[in-house]
Amino acid sequence: MRFLFFLIVIGTYIMSGCGPLKNTENLNKVSLPDLGVAPELTNEIWLNTTVPLRLADLRGKVVLIEMWTFGCINCRNTIPSLITWHEKYSSEGLIIIGNHYPEFDYESDIENLKEAVEELNIPYAVTADNLGETWKAYDAHFWPTIYLIDKKGYLRYQHIGEGRYDETEKAIRSLLDE
Repeated sequence: MRFLFFLIVIGTYIMSGCGPLKNTENLNKVSLPDLGVAPELTNEIWLNTTVPLRLADLRGKVVLIEMWTFGCINCRNTIPSLITWHEKYSSEGLIIIGNHYPEFDYESDIENLKEAVEELNIPYAVTADNLGETWKAYDAHFWPTIYLIDKKGYLRYQHIGEGRYDETEKAIRSLLDE
């Protein structure tokens, strides 16, 4: 009887997949859906870059676009993570773009935006979207919102608000590894 019990326990263990992991390579991979072709960037005013960035020119790179405004505390709270990712992954092909869409009139003043970018020590590209063209093209409704675009130009991830930094970093890592 004990032998039968032992066989049942061992059989259940093996059948349930609770044995040792043979392939740990894909444990940190994230399954990211195809959310469609990312809308092109048409903004003309850019900071921290010498030329306007266009997604068509960034094929082969993973692009993170954050919809933000400098007067938003939640947006400011995401910036340290964005800076860390910029420093950690830009050499692997991550391009971060801060799409600044103002909520209030004083945020639409380009000099105020320049001061905020300097004060916040933002090293990645920032574009002024005062007319909301990019904001509307991405159907954004909240600050901050992060979008990840794969190397082929497809939207693959969206996160609204603060938090989920580990999840977002795993998504970045997964797209860089594709």
